[in-house]
Amino acid sequence: MIKSGGRLLSRAIIKIPATSTRQASTALHFYQNRQLELYASKETKRLTLRQLVYFGRSMNEERLLKSANYVRTELPVRIAHRLRDIQALPYVVVTQEGVAKVYELYWSAFEKFRNYPPVTTLEENEAFCAFIATLLNEHAPVIPSLSLGLSLSSHYLPPEKLDSFMRRMLISRISRRVLAEHHIALSETFSGRGRQTNGEPHVGIIFTGLNVKRTVEHCAQLLKESPLWIANSSDPSENISRYHRPDVQIDGHIDTSFAYIREHLEYIIFELLKNSMLATHAKHHRGPSLPPIQVTIVAGEYDVAIRISDQGGGLTNTRNQVSKPSDLFSFSHVRNAARLEDSRIGALRTASASEQGLRGTVDEQVGRWQRAQAQERYDSTSNHTQAFHPRIGIGLPMSYIYATYFGGKLELVSLDGWGTDVYLRLPKLGTNLEGIEV
Repeated sequence: MIKSGGRLLSRAIIKIPATSTRQASTALHFYQNRQLELYASKETKRLTLRQLVYFGRSMNEERLLKSANYVRTELPVRIAHRLRDIQALPYVVVTQEGVAKVYELYWSAFEKFRNYPPVTTLEENEAFCAFIATLLNEHAPVIPSLSLGLSLSSHYLPPEKLDSFMRRMLISRISRRVLAEHHIALSETFSGRGRQTNGEPHVGIIFTGLNVKRTVEHCAQLLKESPLWIANSSDPSENISRYHRPDVQIDGHIDTSFAYIREHLEYIIFELLKNSMLATHAKHHRGPSLPPIQVTIVAGEYDVAIRISDQGGGLTNTRNQVSKPSDLFSFSHVRNAARLEDSRIGALRTASASEQGLRGTVDEQVGRWQRAQAQERYDSTSNHTQAFHPRIGIGLPMSYIYATYFGGKLELVSLDGWGTDVYLRLPKLGTNLEGIEV
């Protein structure tokens, strides 16, 4: 018998599901492993945006190698905590489609990081960057796999426990990707292969003067140029004019800029505008014009606030799926009945099985549209709107996770029959620690 988390678990039930490719060594140590316990007993060394910027601003060989070895030793600790989280789930959840796949990916990454030798030269750092880039690609299916597994397990977990688990898993995933991608970006800059940023100041993946108005305009333009916001409407075959789309008007402190991870802010704004455009079109598309979406930017003493207001009717159309706006952030079917819709489960299965997975970035979504558009030009009989999988309900929960990662807030206020106001607050001083839960 094995004791784990206060429960006695028989070795007899620790077996490989028929659909799993789990290696025997993993299965034998699923609930108990000395190395895992050792790493899971360590506390994570959380950082702030200010620390990441300060350390990466004056980069030299010594600091770069120190960064590499921090990533090498910190990531297995963070992965170990999440492996223990999975092991603490009821066994019926552990064996669900998707969850076992994530466990395998995490276990493999944990073993690889744990056994990776210290990085002592620039050449070794190049190899290390290639190593972590490969792991980032391998873990692309994690988000849809987790969402699929927990949706199917929703009957077996109370909503509070399910959402708490998903929050810990996704926050930790974001944190690991931030550390890995930041180190890769610092290494590329140090070697003279830095990314093109149109002259915007940045340190690694952190833009030290991120202009909020420019970010909103960029996201709005992408949505106007692409069918991303309309492809998942109730009638995706409808021929929508490029110009019959809601305008995005921006007011407030339009010169506001602050230090933040551009990819995170873009994702949040992109998803919020996409939802507002879809709701506005659904309510007003038969009229002569669409009411604009209003974005107000406010620079406070300690944070940056962004309000997005639309006239899309509020949550009236979703009243049978959620009882309050915050339920849209939930992964539980009890709080959000849409989690168990056949179309969403099917889309999650497709994304989980794909090598591309779902990375949770704007570039990923735009790239998918561009590939579909190229295919349409190649095959005139194809319909690019059909190239998009049905809405899988990841956008708002992931936006909430991104917003709260460094201590921000994301709130929805519905005026049923009129529209929705979304309030996003992000700390601008860069002194908040990562919101990782041990």
